[in-house]
This record gives sequence, structure tokens and C-alpha cells, in this order.
Amino acid sequence: MKNTKGGIYSRFIKRPMDFLLSLIAIIVLSPVLLIVAILVRKKLGSPVLFKQQRPGLNGKIFVMYKFRTMTDEMDENGELLPDSIRLTTFGRLLRSSSIDELPELFNILKGDMSIIGPRPLLVQYLPLYNERQKRRHEVRPGLSGLAQSSGRNAISWEDKFNLDVEYVNNISFIQDWKIIFLTIKKVFVREGINSETSTTMEPFKGSKEG
Repeated sequence: MKNTKGGIYSRFIKRPMDFLLSLIAIIVLSPVLLIVAILVRKKLGSPVLFKQQRPGLNGKIFVMYKFRTMTDEMDENGELLPDSIRLTTFGRLLRSSSIDELPELFNILKGDMSIIGPRPLLVQYLPLYNERQKRRHEVRPGLSGLAQSSGRNAISWEDKFNLDVEYVNNISFIQDWKIIFLTIKKVFVREGINSETSTTMEPFKGSKEG
């Protein structure tokens, strides 16, 4: 399934732009990356990076990098404690500022991800998508996307997927930069970090619609 959305921009400009912007960001933010890595190691332990398999372009699996935001605290049965307990004040700060996402710049540099695109979700969600929702994998997943600039974790899964498909159908240079600026605004005002009922987004369990 070869993506032809977005014409010349999608096929010839978007990837080089992603590479250049991510490289510049890594160089400029290298002191921040180093300081955060040291703080994560001191406050949350090792490993500093949280690595997880995620589906990318055409559903191909890749390893996504983030700064860890939770401890490994377990109960008496050896089971991990709930996210709300393991997510420390420092971890909340990393998430609310989106600093935990910065290592994904290396995924963008490698070509696993794009600056803008549907967020890469969990591998176990793949069998749960309907045919329309699967279209989110026609493009590279993004550091941010239309859903994130429109509400992040505060909107429903259905709304997220509808926005993802809307993005796939309307890729353009102007839209990507609009999303970049809207995302920066969301980060500064710290909107939509949590869902209404959970510290993190509730698991996706499939859609009622076919």
C-alpha cells in the first residue's frame, strides 16, 4: 500500500523536511536532552529511555523512544502498581511539557516517524481497527498530529481516528505547519494532557461502528 496522498509535498518534500528539522532540533536541544536524561536516571532510575514497539507506515513495526516517566514500583504480588501511583510529580512534568517525547526526534531522523502524522499507537490495537481507521497507517506516524493539536488525550478514540483519517486525506505543507504551531501552543498552555477519567488515555477496545 503505497501512499500517494499530498502530491509533490508528500512524496518529495515532507521526508527531507522531517530529516532536516529533526536534525536541527537534536543539535539545538542536545543540552536539554542530556540534562533530562541525567534527571530521569536520578529520579526514576534506569533505563532512561522507554522503548516500545509501535506500528508505523503501512503497519510496519518499529521501536519508539521516549523518556521514561514512571517508576517500576510493584505490589506484594510482583505486579506493577497503577499508572497513577507510578507516575511521579517529575514524570507528570515531563508529560505535561511533552519533554518525554523528545527522543522521538531520533525516530524521525531514522525515518520511522514524521514531524506530523497520526500518533503511533500500541501494536495490540492493530486487529481492533475498522477499515477506515486502518488508513491512519497510510502515512508515517508523527511526533504530533491533527488529533493532538485538536485535543490530545481529552478527545475520544473515535474523534482521534476521524481526525487521523482527515489528515491522511488532506496532507499539505500548510496543514503540517499549522499543526506544528497549534501543537506548540497546546504544549505551552498544557491542554488535553489527560483524559477526563484517567491519568493516561484509556485503552482502545475497538469501535462500535464497522
